Amino acid sequence: MVQIDTNSVTKSGYNECASIIVEEAKRNALDVEIIDGEKAAKDGLPRPNVIVTLDAGSDVTLLLESHFDIVPPGADWDYPPFKLTIKDGKAYGRGAADNKSGIAAVMGAMRLLGKRRDLDVNLKLIAGVDEEIGGEFGVDYVLSDYKLKGDAGLVVDAGSEGLFLGASGVIWGKIIVQGIQGHAGYPFKAKNAIEEAVRLLSEFEKYRSQVEEKESLLKAPSEAPRRFVWGRFTVTMIKAWEKENIIPGTCEIRFDRRLLPEEPVKAAEEELTNFFERAIKETGCRASLETIHRLSGYYTPSDHVFVQTVARSMAKTLGKRPRFAGELGGNDGSFFAKNGIPVVCYGPIRADTNYHGVNEFVHLEDLRSVRDVIVSLGGAHRDEIIQTGA
Repeated sequence: MVQIDTNSVTKSGYNECASIIVEEAKRNALDVEIIDGEKAAKDGLPRPNVIVTLDAGSDVTLLLESHFDIVPPGADWDYPPFKLTIKDGKAYGRGAADNKSGIAAVMGAMRLLGKRRDLDVNLKLIAGVDEEIGGEFGVDYVLSDYKLKGDAGLVVDAGSEGLFLGASGVIWGKIIVQGIQGHAGYPFKAKNAIEEAVRLLSEFEKYRSQVEEKESLLKAPSEAPRRFVWGRFTVTMIKAWEKENIIPGTCEIRFDRRLLPEEPVKAAEEELTNFFERAIKETGCRASLETIHRLSGYYTPSDHVFVQTVARSMAKTLGKRPRFAGELGGNDGSFFAKNGIPVVCYGPIRADTNYHGVNEFVHLEDLRSVRDVIVSLGGAHRDEIIQTGA
């Protein structure tokens, strides 16, 4: 899979990569189908979400999810980004960790579990697409529109440092600041939109501080500087003009607002809007605010039977009880929670694997251990997946 460029923007390699997963499923006598999200997108670009099923004849189904779309590789790699390179116990390549490793681990587990005749739960792998750009026509389409059913979900898209019971929600937004365009030689005839934007962003430091005071019930990942997951606001893009001698009449600001896993996205959006309205009154700036993407976080309580079952499987395989935490980023688990499916996250993407960076890799030992955790989980009794009486 790594040798195929499955860039989430172009989607040029989606069908080819999906075919590899389909062939592997058939080779191991697993049922497989493709649910194409293009039926909803209607843009002519393929969205082949591959569903691989190990049917135990049970009335309980465990969903295992990973994605095969990737971000662009960038430059200056020491290893070819689209050729898997194995060295010193590591597998290098774009998507080797995030998140083709998750698919490989699940397929390896399903291959081993397929040889057993004592399984009490069905297993379904959702190898989805478009996760890196929101997942609307990936797992969201599979669960919300196609209505694929499941009783619990494990998102195999995280580090091996713990068991993640939730992930942060997100709001992406755009602020357009208005000025008056003019010639740079005659600044007295213009109003520089960049200078107006700087004044507005200075006011937004109060909002940043307000957001960072928020604290989740979930602990932060072990490498984080704070004990619990916290709110975050980051300006990520600023664009004004393209010529040195023109005073810009508009300045566009893009930002990323990270929510607590349990924080309602609607309430967070209202809070942002209210602050923005106060900020433009305070500064006198002419500006508009637009939300361009929003995604709720999720939080599964630690005493849920499924959480405890996954924790036991990890302890059995890894030799220690996992640390419960929440993710600072988001993932497809939000779509499980949206559809009432209890979900947790665990996987082979250790913190040091350079995911989204140059020389991305996955530790082969993590690939094996995640596979073995899933094998243990797949052997669970149905009552260890769903709440009694559910």
